[in-house]
Amino acid sequence: MKKRTTIIILIFLAVLFGGALYYLFQKNQQSPTVYKTEKAEIKTIIKNTVATGKIVPKEEVLIKPNISGIIEEVYVEAGDNVKAGDLIAKIKVVPNIANLNSAQNQVQSAKIDLDNQQKLYARQKTLFDKGVISANDFDVAETTYKQSQQNYRSALQSVEIIKTGTSKSMASVAQTMIRSTVNGMVLDVPVKAGNQVIESNNFNEGTTIASLADVGSMIFEGKLDESEVGKIKLNLPLEITVGAIENKKFNAVLDYIAPKGTEENGAVQFPIKGTLDNKENTFIRAGLSANASIILEKADKVLAIKESLVQFDEKTKKSFVEVEVGLQKFEKRNVTLGVSDGIYVQIKSGVTKDDKIKVWNQAVE
Repeated sequence: MKKRTTIIILIFLAVLFGGALYYLFQKNQQSPTVYKTEKAEIKTIIKNTVATGKIVPKEEVLIKPNISGIIEEVYVEAGDNVKAGDLIAKIKVVPNIANLNSAQNQVQSAKIDLDNQQKLYARQKTLFDKGVISANDFDVAETTYKQSQQNYRSALQSVEIIKTGTSKSMASVAQTMIRSTVNGMVLDVPVKAGNQVIESNNFNEGTTIASLADVGSMIFEGKLDESEVGKIKLNLPLEITVGAIENKKFNAVLDYIAPKGTEENGAVQFPIKGTLDNKENTFIRAGLSANASIILEKADKVLAIKESLVQFDEKTKKSFVEVEVGLQKFEKRNVTLGVSDGIYVQIKSGVTKDDKIKVWNQAVE
């Protein structure tokens, strides 16, 4: 039994030793590591950052009434093109009963006073013509009579204003016919017939009857993270992509960077704006989501290599590549780097377009 166990152990050791010898033999038979090489290319490299936002009109005009009342009729709808002076809506003034009653009482009082002053004026004129009273007394009577006429006309006008919202003498000031003040497209009509509207004045913004804009003059409004805002400046070029318009990009210019950011979900965001250069007059709907690629740096047609080919010397703190000088023989060369887009990097010096650069992190067995 003891002899049998010994034989089994010896056989196991022999197999293990033979396996080790075979592994070492196979390893020695493997081909040496062969590295791929790549050459520098002529490329245009763009370094950018992206802001999210939407497309809005450069200027949006809100049409508001200068009298309060009820919308009697609306003449436009969203999407209509209008010119300055075109009719937007008509307002019907609903008089306040208490105010109307008070105004009518004032008319009656003014009429009574006018009739009385008219009689006094006629009597004083007769006496003046006969030389009984002086010219001064007659002038006082005449002035009082004319004042009574004016008071009566004012009372009638007050009743007219309460009933209709305007009067003949104020037709150019208070309008029940609401008209467009600019040329453009109707973006929204938030009211309909029967809605009550409030006049716009110094104490009240008033009810918006319609919003208009020139859709040929649009801007990008977006927000940029605080980590990126320090890299941008005014007048940088933008490349706008609109999600709803496929295979098309619009050029723009950055013309506004907010001096103050706002905190959103724990991150500070800075509003930015850029005016679109829509040379082809493509119709872009207001409010569409869009992204703006802000070009931070651009290098046109420069010598470039993949950024993954570049290595970094921790001792000298310099960037370098390995250039093939013989069959699978490489030498180290320091390089001066320029603009990078994260994939390709500009090479200012150190290699030429004919040099074969080692792909050090992609070996082929």
